[in-house]
Formats: sequence, C-alpha cells, structure tokens
Amino acid sequence: MHKSKFDAAYWDDRYKNQQTGWDIGYPSTPIVTFFNGIANKEASILIPGGGNAHEAQYLYEQGFKNVYLLDWAAGALRNFKTRMPDFPDFQLIQEDFFKFKSIQFDYIIEQTFFCAIDPALREDYIRHTHELLKNNGHLVGLLFAKEFEKEGPPFGGLKTQYEPMFSRHYNIKIMEDCYNSIEPRAGSELFILMEKK
Repeated sequence: MHKSKFDAAYWDDRYKNQQTGWDIGYPSTPIVTFFNGIANKEASILIPGGGNAHEAQYLYEQGFKNVYLLDWAAGALRNFKTRMPDFPDFQLIQEDFFKFKSIQFDYIIEQTFFCAIDPALREDYIRHTHELLKNNGHLVGLLFAKEFEKEGPPFGGLKTQYEPMFSRHYNIKIMEDCYNSIEPRAGSELFILMEKK
C-alpha cells in the first residue's frame, strides 16, 4: 500500500495548532437529514477520520448508541471526549484506518476523510470501507465535487472520477449534487449513498 506523508503526527499537529479549517463546528446538515430518517437506533455506525466528530455527538444524543469514532490523531479524540465525557471509551478508536479490523458496521459515514487522504490511497479506502461494512451495509456522506488549485489536503475530485472507482465495490444509490450543503460548500459537494455489493 502507498505510504503517505500525512501520518498521525501530521494530523495531531493540525489539532494541536487548531489548524482545522474543515471543522464547521456543528454536525453537517446533509448527514443530520439522512440519519433523521433512519428509525433503527441499534444500527452500528463508523466515522473514520472523524476528527472532532460533531456528527458522532449528534447521533449519540439522538439515541444511536452504537457509534464508533476512529481517528489516529489523539488530540481529536481528546477534544471529543472532553465534550462528551459519557461517550464509551471503547467506541473511541485511535488507529490507522487502513489497519483497522473490527466488527462490521451497518453504516460508514464519509465526512471530510476521503478528501484528506492522499489520492493514491483512494482505491484502498474504497476496498477497506467495503470490508468493514456488513452485507448490504451503506457508505453515506459527502464528497467534494470540484478540483482544488493548490495541493491538498483537501484533495478534490469529480463525479466522473468517483463513479468508476466506487462502482466496482458498491451499488451507487445516490451520487448527486448536494441540495442542502452548508453555505461555504454550496455547489461543491456530492451527497453519496452506496450499498455494499
């Protein structure tokens, strides 16, 4: 597997220095809207590269108790635990996503993780999310629908690039312009809902 310079120390430094421009400070509207329509509160949910994980906090407070937050930046997990002291420690996982082996999940939430990893790892990301999902499990969330002029992270991309990559492992239920993006990202995001093949 390709080795990236964007390792645990890189991301931990970003949190220590509060260089977290991707963190909007509250749960992402499209993800909130989607899970507000999910009745099964027993569903197991993984948020890889979750960072400060406002979505994890929201879901947990809404009764989704099987939410797991995975990040290899210790600072991000500490920030979350400070906000959510009652969140179970075993559901906070400090590990490299690509080495993470665990139970399988009903949902994996994609929220600013795919765009943070080296693009050379995207095929690995797709394979590994597929492995971590139960049969008929779903990958749901947001992808950038634009290229960036300066070198990332974040790294952008286009629907025409994503579709052939994901379709090898997923049935793409939805991959379309996001109608309820937050204002700064309006017109530059795709909402995705994909089912494991």
